[in-house]
Amino acid sequence: MEFHVVGYVHKWVISGLMWLSVVSAHAALFDDNEARTAILDLRQRIEASRVASEVAITRAGEDNMVLRRSLVDLQNQIELLRTELARLRGMNEQLTRDVSDSQRQQKDSVQRTDERFKQFEPLKVNVDGREFFAEPLEKRDFEAALLVFRRGDFPAAQTVFLDFIKRYGASGYRVSALFWLGNAQYAIRDYKEAMNNFRALIAQDSEHVRAPEAVLSIANCQIELKDTRGARKTLEDLVKAYPQSEAAGAAKERLARLK
Repeated sequence: MEFHVVGYVHKWVISGLMWLSVVSAHAALFDDNEARTAILDLRQRIEASRVASEVAITRAGEDNMVLRRSLVDLQNQIELLRTELARLRGMNEQLTRDVSDSQRQQKDSVQRTDERFKQFEPLKVNVDGREFFAEPLEKRDFEAALLVFRRGDFPAAQTVFLDFIKRYGASGYRVSALFWLGNAQYAIRDYKEAMNNFRALIAQDSEHVRAPEAVLSIANCQIELKDTRGARKTLEDLVKAYPQSEAAGAAKERLARLK
């Protein structure tokens, strides 16, 4: 912009000087007053043009300075905005990580809580063909007692099954617990107590899958106690009550030997 204004002024000055030369060359054609008047007028015009040009140059410089300051201010504002945007992006990324961590911790907490509650929720179990709900601790204790029996530690098995029946009197495991308790007592030759528990089993659930075996076990106890008549009666009742059971087949074999 400065270069355009200076060029413009330069042209005006040259034109004025050329005009002044022309006027001076022809001044002789006019009288002195007219020549002086024309020269003064031309000088005034040139001076006015010069002043106007200087004012234009000054204003152009000022405008240029203002424009430069505006550009600098704009650049500074852009840098500030970039810095703020970077800060906000960083905050957003951190917030996203915090939310993700919080959600993961909450999920883990809920899962741990669910697992703790599951330890106390009743479980559906199926034992000896019977399905029922049992407490987790109840299930654990029955399986632990059964494991003792299967290890062949019959005195300990008697103890743990007696304890189980006392603590879980209304348990769905009770009939099965009576069966294994009777077998543990039979193994340690406590035949009378064994018979009592086998009879308790039959009295509680005569349709239980273990009932025919319990009747056969009562007959075996009677045989061990030399109660042949009682054993024969028990075996005959077994064949009548559970004719299709495996225990009934074994009862027939024992009856044949008792005769």
